[in-house]
Amino acid sequence: MTRTLTHQPVDARRFRRTLALHASGVVVVTARNAEGTPVGLTATSFSSVSLDPPLISFYVAASSTTWPDLSQAEVFAVNLLAAHQPDVAARFAQKGIDRFAAPTAWRPGPLGVPLLEDVVAHLLAVPYTTATIGDHHLVVGLVVGTRNGHGGAPLLYHHGRFGRFIPYP
Repeated sequence: MTRTLTHQPVDARRFRRTLALHASGVVVVTARNAEGTPVGLTATSFSSVSLDPPLISFYVAASSTTWPDLSQAEVFAVNLLAAHQPDVAARFAQKGIDRFAAPTAWRPGPLGVPLLEDVVAHLLAVPYTTATIGDHHLVVGLVVGTRNGHGGAPLLYHHGRFGRFIPYP
């Protein structure tokens, strides 16, 4: 069913300012491209989708230079960053650098997927479905493995800044 909306959408700047009020977790999605080179990007749009089957999702900007390689990966990892890793998040958000060069600490995981060190957890997934929605690609993955890390607090993104979760006593 298609419905014509008579309302005008809010402008992008106002929308972005409002979304900044919502805190989100920070992940780095990693994979190997067709040549076997590690690729990765920072995402704050990570979410669980389903328990049965176990599905996760994240969004990638259509303008991402990493997306062409990531979209071809047969398996990928979602690295849930720890509160002490804002530098890792910033590094994987930068363009034109080798994100896996020092000081990035990583190792090859199952099927050669790059896994970042000292994270809260890893989720290993295979592509389940993708869709283009607005100016982003929605990626849904079927989780085929997990590994909990050091158990520390997660890294959060709020008001354009990285931070940490402080629970009430």
